[in-house]
Amino acid sequence: MLCAIYRSPRRADTYLYMPHPADFTKIPEPLQQSFGQPIHVMTVALKPERKFARLSMEELTKHLNESGFYLQMPPKEANLLDAHKKQQQESAS
Repeated sequence: MLCAIYRSPRRADTYLYMPHPADFTKIPEPLQQSFGQPIHVMTVALKPERKFARLSMEELTKHLNESGFYLQMPPKEANLLDAHKKQQQESAS
């Protein structure tokens, strides 16, 4: 299976993975609106040895087969203030 990867022009580090050729009618309208006009990044062959940073090949294949796409969002940023407060409480104990 070939997989086309698109990035969002509106949201940093947000990518849409779709079987190639991409069928954008499978993307829900609210997601299309928030994602913006997809910008093609690359097309890759999905092979068992291929590695992705944030999900396994099995997870990606499952999403593509079930919903026709996979949306990759940026990782959640750590709240540095909360981490600092927690560290201060632990060191005070």
